[in-house]
Amino acid sequence: MNKEQAIHNFWSSFGLTAYDETDVPTGATLPYITYSVATSSLGNVVSMSASIWYRSNSWKDITLKKDEISEAIGIGGKVIELDNGYVWIQRGSAFAQRVADANKDIRRIYLQTQVEFLTED
Repeated sequence: MNKEQAIHNFWSSFGLTAYDETDVPTGATLPYITYSVATSSLGNVVSMSASIWYRSNSWKDITLKKDEISEAIGIGGKVIELDNGYVWIQRGSAFAQRVADANKDIRRIYLQTQVEFLTED
């Protein structure tokens, strides 16, 4: 598995469809997750963001999903094995923010992560 696949698999592991934020299909159905992709090599930490999107008049379900993701990352971070190393995903600061949308039925939580690629390429 390469770096991009690892990031996609991570965000896809929460029971929602996950899309690279540059490649959300027209007509995609909520709820879903969008995420940014930035890669680097050994010892470099990069910031990556994701957003959880729900159609609801309540923050309850989306907040539960945010909590699930936070728990999966854990206090020490989540390590994912690659073909040639590891990816270490950690919660950023601030980890989660609610974001207002012009459509009052859309709920979005923005997540900030710090990612270290423990690879040589």
